[in-house]
Amino acid sequence: MRYRININPSIYDNEVPDLREVIGWDRRDNDYPTLFKRCNFWAGVRNQEEKLIGFGYVSGMGLQHGYMEDILVHPQYQNQGIGAKLVKELLKESEKFGLEIVTLTFEPKHSNFYKTCGFLPCSGGLWRKA
Repeated sequence: MRYRININPSIYDNEVPDLREVIGWDRRDNDYPTLFKRCNFWAGVRNQEEKLIGFGYVSGMGLQHGYMEDILVHPQYQNQGIGAKLVKELLKESEKFGLEIVTLTFEPKHSNFYKTCGFLPCSGGLWRKA
């Protein structure tokens, strides 16, 4: 299977919401294209037909610390190593950007995946609007 990962590629407004929906997440249509203006950088994965099959981004102040979010891989392409390559590409770009720390949150069932990508599990907190 051929695919390519690009940093800051052009992405149509509906492509990420469509990918979120097929994964089972809420679409969040209003987040796009605003997200692309506010995050430090993003990565898109396209298959040979140019369909968006993976996405993720890093946001933050762009100083020492960034936050990785929305690591998405289309269900038909999961368990093929695409997610790990996507995360590692975002981490490589984080280094180029000058970030020394990248954090993310994930469900416990994804712990081994993120460990293989180089993340160390740690405790933290989460605030969510009621």
